[in-house]
Amino acid sequence: MRKLPQDFSVDRQRTKKGNLPMHESAVKHVTGQAVYIDDMPEWPNELHVATGKATQAHADIVSINLDKVRAYPGVVDVIVQSDIPGEVDVSPVLSGDLLLAGNFVHYIGQAIFAVAATSLRAAKQAVELAEIVYQTREATLLPQQSLARQEFVLPTHTIQSGDVKSAMASAPHTIRSDMYIKGQEHFYLEGQISVAVPNEDGGVQVFASSQHPAEVQKLVARVLGLPVAQVLVETRRMGGGFGGKESQAAVLGCMAAVLAVRNRCPVKYRMPRQDDMVQTGKRHDFWNAYQVGFNEAGEILAAEYDMVGKCGCTADLSDGVVDRAMFHADNAYYLPNARISGYRGKTHTVSNTAFRGFGGPKGVILAENVIEEIACAVGKDALDVRKLNCYQAGKDTTPYGQKINDDVLPTLIEALEISSDYRARRHAIQAFNKRNAFLKKGLALTPVKFGISFTSKHLNQGGALVHVYTDGSVHISHGGTEMGQGLFTKVAQIVAKAFGIDYQRVNVSATRTDKVPNASPTAASAGTDLNGMAALDAVQTIKTRLCDFAVEHYGIESSDFAISDDLVHLGAETMSFPEFIKLAYMNRVSLSSTGFYKTPKIGYDRKAAKGRPFLYYSNGAAVSEVIVDTLTGEYKVTQVDILHDVGDSINAELDIGQIEGAFVQGMGWLTSEELSWDEKGRITTNSPANYKIPTSADVPEKFTVRLFERANSEESIYRSKAVGEPPLMLGISVWCALKDACASVCNHQYSPPLAAPATPEAVFYSMKAARDYQEARS
Repeated sequence: MRKLPQDFSVDRQRTKKGNLPMHESAVKHVTGQAVYIDDMPEWPNELHVATGKATQAHADIVSINLDKVRAYPGVVDVIVQSDIPGEVDVSPVLSGDLLLAGNFVHYIGQAIFAVAATSLRAAKQAVELAEIVYQTREATLLPQQSLARQEFVLPTHTIQSGDVKSAMASAPHTIRSDMYIKGQEHFYLEGQISVAVPNEDGGVQVFASSQHPAEVQKLVARVLGLPVAQVLVETRRMGGGFGGKESQAAVLGCMAAVLAVRNRCPVKYRMPRQDDMVQTGKRHDFWNAYQVGFNEAGEILAAEYDMVGKCGCTADLSDGVVDRAMFHADNAYYLPNARISGYRGKTHTVSNTAFRGFGGPKGVILAENVIEEIACAVGKDALDVRKLNCYQAGKDTTPYGQKINDDVLPTLIEALEISSDYRARRHAIQAFNKRNAFLKKGLALTPVKFGISFTSKHLNQGGALVHVYTDGSVHISHGGTEMGQGLFTKVAQIVAKAFGIDYQRVNVSATRTDKVPNASPTAASAGTDLNGMAALDAVQTIKTRLCDFAVEHYGIESSDFAISDDLVHLGAETMSFPEFIKLAYMNRVSLSSTGFYKTPKIGYDRKAAKGRPFLYYSNGAAVSEVIVDTLTGEYKVTQVDILHDVGDSINAELDIGQIEGAFVQGMGWLTSEELSWDEKGRITTNSPANYKIPTSADVPEKFTVRLFERANSEESIYRSKAVGEPPLMLGISVWCALKDACASVCNHQYSPPLAAPATPEAVFYSMKAARDYQEARS
């Protein structure tokens, strides 16, 4: 990793809480002591799995001969769909996701059969010997094709507000265009993996790298034909998830479990990177068509958006993904008259799935592109158009009817504009661009308003189990999973603060379905909100018992009882927490409790397309500056300034780390991470050799991250705000800065189209469009 320059500055602010604990596994991560599933010692008789993959995007299977596969040295078992003892459908919500294909296939890479062998090498080599004959059918590969053919995995949904037709017709100016936004590969460092171990009662324990152990448990039980209680799923940590392990990790657990129970031995299913990139879903591609009406000042009067998600061959989580894209098509801007339609396009490609932001980024980039185009049309700085249209007093209701109850956005944008010296830098860039024919700079300040809550109401619940042992140590289990984001650390902090004890006393265990049942996925940036509140509920129950005991035992008032700084205050008497806990135990006080939380106030009426899908919004803004070579399209991000709203931060160190990582991942999505398929539906970016994620060399030399610390107006856990997903969309500021640089070629008289991702080739062609426009006008 290159050494960062001296002027690399990250404002790692300390809060009033004093020194903050580091990530609970930080030392283990850097020393190699953290145990991931593939680090676990293998059982002596463990088998390994590989699957035979479809080579056609849409076809009937005419015949299949697996004799050579079965005969290959090391192969122990081969299964097809008919060998699955229970149900074959492993869909997370609806139906259609099959563990193994039957008589037809819907995408290249779909699993047709599975092999269990004594080594992964033997399994991988054996699957290549299958003889399969197909009868091909016409394939739909693009969302535009699915719209034209009216092929959808789910019905279309529309949000409307105001009188769009009249407002559009009377608008002084209109823009009509479209944009295609490609998806993104999750590229977690730890790939998809599960290990299944059968037990003596006919059930199974599954070690899963999953964001949703409860769903793995349910689906494993389904494919085995067992009660859910006979399946135990455990997740200690993941080496990254980003949504890719929310629904699709279950397939590996199910496959391993079927083969484990069938062969009465442990089975590991670990996807090699290339299989993972071929067989698992990505961030959805979107094709967005839009028409916007606005006045001479650049104020939006009417907007019509058609948003078509490339969902793949089944629904997976696409309904929620497209909904969230629609909910964020306004981003930070008031749309008085709007129609937003979301289409769930069916394509014969792998089913796309959750990815950090869950559809939100595809709506936000549409909103920001519209602002850039309006700014060019009215001849104003894009920031002024953003501030004009920003949600504020009198312009505070979203198209779906939720009211914006605070003024964070205008205040935050203004603060970042000042702290980043935006206006002076804009003038300097204008002067630079006039002087230089072959180098152009671009600058953009873009905000984000991101709704926090699952849009499926039933998922907004969390559970926890807290034990206090007689030595004063505390053990907590909760339904959230740790994928590097620091959830376990924050929940431990919450428990320590709630008890009034030292953080070091608190231990957080692996996530297990026998400790907290029916848990929601760790997703939607709701992990701390849900599980932290559930843990707090459990602690409060135990503290109430301790208080009641103290009142009875010492004859004091309840107001005389308190725990702080690891000491128990009993009126005039004080004792250590361990001493008091031991005393409580000797007096038969229960020192264990479950906790539960359900998010209040939320609800969305789908039929009316109105309601409150989110408890609150997390906000942020970023200023990005780029420099571009007009001859090649190559560019560099030279400076980034971020101000992000985290409410009253529980752990500023973790929050800043999440903001940094999310921004770089968002920047990667819109600059270098280009997913490509060929004309047959085969993914061509299927390995690290041809898919480029950001590296340390792509991190801006000047990178400043500051927290906008204002307590959440809603009663979230300690008035904090979610931080995992919202900052990803701050990476859109890089894309907008590149678009600004391209428009500078024609003095911002025209907003040239820019592909997403904006690779150097895309930037080159955008600048060429700007030059062609200028030449045509001259």
